[in-house]
Amino acid sequence: MPRRSRRTLQVAAATALLVTAATACNAAAKNDTASDTASGSGKSFTLVTPDAVGQNEFLKLAVTGIKDAAKQHDGTQKVYESTDTASQQQNVQAAVDAKPDVIVLVGFEFADLVAQQAQKNPKQQFLIIDACTTKTFKNVSCAVFREHEGVYLAGAEAGLLSKSGKVGAVDVLDTPQFRRYSDPFAAGAKKVAPKTSTGTRFVGGQSPFDDSARAKEQASTLLSQGYDQIMAAAAAGNYGVFEAAKAKGAYAYGVDVNQCPSAPGTVVDNVIKRTDVAVEKGIESVLAGTTGTTVSYGLKEGGISLTGLEAGVDSSKCVIADHKDVLAKVKELRDQIVAGKLTVDDPAAG
Repeated sequence: MPRRSRRTLQVAAATALLVTAATACNAAAKNDTASDTASGSGKSFTLVTPDAVGQNEFLKLAVTGIKDAAKQHDGTQKVYESTDTASQQQNVQAAVDAKPDVIVLVGFEFADLVAQQAQKNPKQQFLIIDACTTKTFKNVSCAVFREHEGVYLAGAEAGLLSKSGKVGAVDVLDTPQFRRYSDPFAAGAKKVAPKTSTGTRFVGGQSPFDDSARAKEQASTLLSQGYDQIMAAAAAGNYGVFEAAKAKGAYAYGVDVNQCPSAPGTVVDNVIKRTDVAVEKGIESVLAGTTGTTVSYGLKEGGISLTGLEAGVDSSKCVIADHKDVLAKVKELRDQIVAGKLTVDDPAAG
C-alpha cells in the first residue's frame, strides 16, 4: 500500500475534526523536480510533496492538478519532491522564497511548517491538501476529504457481491476517526442487503500502520468465520489483507489509489482520493479571493470516487469491472448522495 495511504490514515483524526470546524535553496534544489509551462498571466504555482512522487498515484494526481491549474491560467508551475524531514523544510523555504501566487502542499507533514511560514509571510497564499493547520490563518486554505462516502459505496458493492452474507473490515485502530474506513462499509452493505452480517478487526499493536503480518492475521480471522468481502483499511498492512483474501478465494477493497494491480482477481475496487481535483479547485478558490477556509471534498465535488466509477475501470484489473450490474446500482446510490437524498453517517463527526 502506498506510503501516502499510511499517512492519510494517520491524519484522519485531525482531518475529521477540521471538516466540522471549518533552509537553504541550494539544498532544496537537489530534492526537487521542476517543470514550467509558458508564462502568460503571470500566475505561478508551486507544489511541495512529502515524499518522492515516483509511482505514488496519490502524489501523481497532485502533480496533475497543479499542471492543469497552470495550463488554465497560462502560467507556470514547479514541483518540489521531498525525501525526508530535512528536505521538506528546505523545499518549503525554497517555495516561500520564490513567492509564487499559491504554494500547494500535500499532507499533515507540512501543517506546522506552514503555520510558521504563514505568520512570517502574511501575503503568501498556502493550500494544504489532506490536512490543515491547528490554528486558522487568513492565508492558509485547506482541502480535506469525506472518505466515508466512498467507503459506503464500496460497502454496497460488497453487500451485492457477497455469497456468504458476511462483510468485514480490517482497520488500523478502534477510534471514531479510523472507523470512517470501516463503519460506512458495513452501512453500505446493509443498505443493499439488510440481512448482511458485519464485523471489524483492528490491527493495533506497536506499529498499526505498518504491520502487514498483524493485518493478515486479522483478515484471516474474519475469513475463517465465513466473511468473504473485506475492506482493507490497514495502511501499509493492506498487502497482508490481500494475501489472506487471495489464499481463501475471498475479496478485498483498497483505498486512496488503484490497488487492484497488486492483487488482480482479489481486489474488487478502491476508494479513490482525487487529489488533482482538490488541488485544482483549491487554487481556483484562492485566486478568487476565498482564503483561510477548510473545504471538504466528497462525491459531489468529485474529490472522492471509486475506481469502478472512473473512466479506466475496464483496464484497472479490478474485479468490479466484470460486474456492470453492481456498478449500475452503486451509481444510483452515488447520485442519491450527491443530490443530498442519502446521507452517509460520519463516525468521526460526533
